[in-house]
Amino acid sequence: MDAARRPHRRPGRTAALAALAVSATIGGSALALPATAAEQGTVETGRVADSAAGPIDYTVYLPPGYDDAAQEYPTLYLLHGRGDTQAAWQQVTGDLDELIGAGEIQPMVVVMPDAPWNDRGSWYTDSLYTGDATGAGAGTAVETAFTRDLVEHVDATYRTVEDREARAVGGYSMGGAGALRFTLAHQDTFSAGIVLSPAVYVPQPPADSSARDHGGYGVGTAPFDADRYTELSYPTALAALDPALPVHLFVAVGDDEWANPDPAEATHDIDFESARLYNQARRVPGVTAELRVLDGGHDWDVWRPAFREGVVDVSARLRTTPAAPWDAELLGSAGDDRAGGVAALPDGGTAVALNLAGAWDGYEPAGALDTVVVRRDADGAEVWRHPVATAADDRAYGVVPGADGGVLVAGYTKGDLDGAHAGTTRDDGFVAAVTADGERAWTLQTGDPAAADRFYAVAPDGAGGAYVAGYTSGAVGDAPSAGDKDALVGRVSAAGELLWLRQVGGPGEDKALAVAASPDGAVYVGGVSGGGMPGAERAGANDGWVARYGADGEQEWLRAVATSENDQVNGLVARSDGSVVAVGHTRGALGDGGNLGDNDVVVRALDTAGEVLWTTQVGTSTDDRGVTGVLGADDAVLVVGTTYGALGTAVGGVDVVTFPVAADGTPGEATQTGSRERDGADEWDDANLFAAPAPPADGRDGAALLTGLTYGAPAGTTNAGAADVFVARTPWDAVVPDAGATGPALDVTAEARCLAGKAYVAVRATSTGDAPVDVTLATPYGTHVVADVAPGASAYRSFAVRATTVPAGEATATVDGRAVIVPYAALTCP
Repeated sequence: MDAARRPHRRPGRTAALAALAVSATIGGSALALPATAAEQGTVETGRVADSAAGPIDYTVYLPPGYDDAAQEYPTLYLLHGRGDTQAAWQQVTGDLDELIGAGEIQPMVVVMPDAPWNDRGSWYTDSLYTGDATGAGAGTAVETAFTRDLVEHVDATYRTVEDREARAVGGYSMGGAGALRFTLAHQDTFSAGIVLSPAVYVPQPPADSSARDHGGYGVGTAPFDADRYTELSYPTALAALDPALPVHLFVAVGDDEWANPDPAEATHDIDFESARLYNQARRVPGVTAELRVLDGGHDWDVWRPAFREGVVDVSARLRTTPAAPWDAELLGSAGDDRAGGVAALPDGGTAVALNLAGAWDGYEPAGALDTVVVRRDADGAEVWRHPVATAADDRAYGVVPGADGGVLVAGYTKGDLDGAHAGTTRDDGFVAAVTADGERAWTLQTGDPAAADRFYAVAPDGAGGAYVAGYTSGAVGDAPSAGDKDALVGRVSAAGELLWLRQVGGPGEDKALAVAASPDGAVYVGGVSGGGMPGAERAGANDGWVARYGADGEQEWLRAVATSENDQVNGLVARSDGSVVAVGHTRGALGDGGNLGDNDVVVRALDTAGEVLWTTQVGTSTDDRGVTGVLGADDAVLVVGTTYGALGTAVGGVDVVTFPVAADGTPGEATQTGSRERDGADEWDDANLFAAPAPPADGRDGAALLTGLTYGAPAGTTNAGAADVFVARTPWDAVVPDAGATGPALDVTAEARCLAGKAYVAVRATSTGDAPVDVTLATPYGTHVVADVAPGASAYRSFAVRATTVPAGEATATVDGRAVIVPYAALTCP
């Protein structure tokens, strides 16, 4: 049975409640809890006697227990729309009671000020309008009054945390425009905004907009001035935004906003403008954003449910105590760098792969993006650095231990990395071996010369070689292309020979994003499919999938990890019993119960036959994604991902999140780390995050090694420009997967021979173990089993080709499901 466990971690929830949320869904059955009425907060009115705009009346909501506690609270300011009063927002006090009581949001002080100026159409600006010819209707400094005088009054009157990270502002319609302006232009005061159906227009308001009528954007006797509007517009504020003071925007709008009948003004419909705002803001360094489109128009049928979701989103980001310093190392150039992987090595050292877009620490780049592998000793001191670079782009997607203390790095190149691809203009997959001394041992570059090919994942095969996974947009093996892109999985020997490469896909865009070697000699591969994979009917726009291949490269099964929504498998962890844990994300419900909001982290275990053992789905109301995992003791897995929300304690815009999942699928407490900026994923939300096991060694506790991109900086460091790369350790009882160890204890040779003008393939497997074994020998020309091969003895078979020519091929010797694959050369008999 697929037992789903779906804890929705929220700030303020106690450990007992969190544990209850887990156990209540084990086995797919929900535990009914008695309903209790939410404790009510206190609502009272107040006045700022003197401000830049004169007196300010307001209503304030004080959370339950405010009078009985000494704690200080975060503050949320709510701005009403044009023509409304402070009373409009009072209808959400019951929602606040309910959400606080349920632990959905933290207790907070909520201030609802009145804005009577300019006929209740001030647009919350510092107006320069002096009124009409008689002076009637003159504007005033509402923006200064609210962002300075009102905030100072509230902090002096109530127990609030006097810090930008503990303040947010929200509003609807004209108030949404004000909330947006306050958040972007007053970063030193507010860190987040709830922006509902905002009356904002780019580049100028339409001719019939009331933004032109009341003087909020006026100058002198003109109630509207185009230059003044541009000066106060959000594009101007975004251009001046300081990324060192990051802000978050929750934008929501109804899908039935008034549609302007003039086609020339259609782009100023508020639903269109809201989408424009979101798409512009989320691309600005220092800004993260969420967008929701609800069923409804420009009214409280949209604003009330949007507020409920928005306040949950924003509450998770408000901080009343300083964040713990982020303990990590920072590496990078002044360019837009990316992480390329990390590996713990047998001697206690590490290897880190960097993708550098500029000069770094004495390294001068060869091209626009270079891969550089850095080897360190157990104390962290650099031993050597080795570039894997051409004059074109080269990017690593993983580094793993290789043979004899060396490392293997895999990814893609647009250049001539192996010296045999001069003039290439398309991406090729590559695997490069670097010796323990930092010298290049060999380079494998492969792909369809007329198409793009990339390796997106690499895993050690336990014999000094590696498994790789990625995609081709052409054809690289015997199989023709099935569609736009096809997934690839292959094996490379310790000597750099491509032992096999398999292409699989459907009619859409299919990619392999993860690969893991199983201790029984098989290999798992997973990824995403845009049109369904062979043997797995398409379920949604994008489907996740996992497949199992034998050591000889033959597919054993393929399973979809999919709903009718978007799903993706990003990471795989093979466990000691041969089962595999897939890590990814879903917008649907892969376990029991519904989706928790946007993408959720999904973790699914499958046995060696492809049957689902359990599924765990974890998320917030925002975007949460599982990226990879690290095996731990007792087959537990540390899940590593990214979140916009608060699975643990939120730190910044996008955080790196880790949480353990026990062998039976039960999730543990989440930990979030990072800077105040975006960490672990780029501005398109593509993850750039790697993890590797670092077992206990030399008195050092076990850990998971993490590396990824950051637009910020760990404590005590400074970002060199754009995205840099962090390297960190997080405590974890890490175990190195027994991926077939060193394979079966066999010494295997294969060669093509001629006898009486006929070709044969001879295979010999000598047992180097300490007990008799049954050995299966296989070639394209047959299979033969030799039983009870004693230690030191050999299993031998000569396979008749029944032709005079033998093409190059592979022979396999298998013991207990674990295989050794060796190539043999082509031969033509005289």
